[in-house]
Amino acid sequence: MDIRKELEKRILVIDGAMGTMIQRHKLTEEDYRGERFKNWHSDVKGNNDLLCITQPDIIKGIHKQYLAAGADIIETNTFSSTVIAMADYDMQSLAYELNVAAAKCAKDAVAEYMAENPGSNPKFVAGAIGPLNKTLSLSPDVNNPGFRAVTFDEVVDAYYEQIKGLVDGGVDLILIETIFDTLNAKGAIFAVKKYFRDQQKPELPVMISGTITDASGRTLSGQTLEAFYTSVMHAKPLSVGLNCALGAAEMRSHIEELAQIASCYTSAYPNAGLPNAMGEYDEQPHETAHFIEEWAKEGFVNIVGGCCGTTPDHIKHIADNVRKIQPRELPVLEPELS
Repeated sequence: MDIRKELEKRILVIDGAMGTMIQRHKLTEEDYRGERFKNWHSDVKGNNDLLCITQPDIIKGIHKQYLAAGADIIETNTFSSTVIAMADYDMQSLAYELNVAAAKCAKDAVAEYMAENPGSNPKFVAGAIGPLNKTLSLSPDVNNPGFRAVTFDEVVDAYYEQIKGLVDGGVDLILIETIFDTLNAKGAIFAVKKYFRDQQKPELPVMISGTITDASGRTLSGQTLEAFYTSVMHAKPLSVGLNCALGAAEMRSHIEELAQIASCYTSAYPNAGLPNAMGEYDEQPHETAHFIEEWAKEGFVNIVGGCCGTTPDHIKHIADNVRKIQPRELPVLEPELS
């Protein structure tokens, strides 16, 4: 399976929100704990990544719903599966195991789907790497702007372990996503390069997806979209794109800009609109799909899908709306002196 060949032929669809789907199960603290962690010394409800170990059938079932909806790429449930993020639950020692388990859930879902639907287009598993809950570019202490809660080496080590687990679990791609601090992303990119160099393995394709946090058109750490792209293009990613924070209506101008500057494939998976006063998402599947169909017709995108608030129904509408639209063509870049 070569994802590049698929990207030349059609617009690929990535899945929607994992958290939104997990919430539908209304799981209790006991459900999160399972038998293995029933006596764990702190609360674990809300640790969605842990469900890959304690409730793997639920996670696999969500993956299969997205595959049935038309997703070509499904993301592992590993947004927080690093020693840094798992410290919130005192579960740092589980980081590697969580990534292996999550990759297995996704790979099993693909295998079952393909067995039930022979002749389907190829399906790919992307190992999802989140932005961490600590940032390298910003101080958490307003009185000490030079303070950092984590070092670059600690970030690299955390991501290195996560990448090892995802690769050992069998993922097809690496997805560094929801980037609000490009320095954190650089730590992840460095970890990817270091891991494959250390293991002397061919490097898996890397997808990179940033987050524009508001109408200013900048990331949380202050970069413009062009600066963000310039900061990560050295990684020679399969794709660069945007996800989260904004709905499709608010994201359009940024996707248009990215399509003009990116030499690689572009991706976009917005939220289902902006959250309401209760923090919930009201944008209906046909509305989200309409925005993304417009982007596709304009030639802005190669990979599309959904983030917070989106469901298999959103993904089905998106997949149906872009199925017959030609993907964005990669630009022919003129050689320049550096």
